[in-house]
Amino acid sequence: MIRRPDPLDEDFPLGDGVADTHATGVCPYCAARIEVAVDPGGGPAQRYVENCPVCCRPWTVRIVFDDVGRVDMSLATEDEG
Repeated sequence: MIRRPDPLDEDFPLGDGVADTHATGVCPYCAARIEVAVDPGGGPAQRYVENCPVCCRPWTVRIVFDDVGRVDMSLATEDEG
């Protein structure tokens, strides 16, 4: 059996498997400090909507992983998002 290169390996190299899986931010509505679970398998740049577990208002979450798996997260109000 001949193994062909997986095209996803080019876009998402495996690295050392030590990417961040949590990030901490501040709710843009109620200023609560929140820990968010992040999924490195979702790609190096992600954007989605999640509700604050304290005030229940929706934020736009932006996630960016650097080359070594460290996460940078920002939370914005839905209208800023």
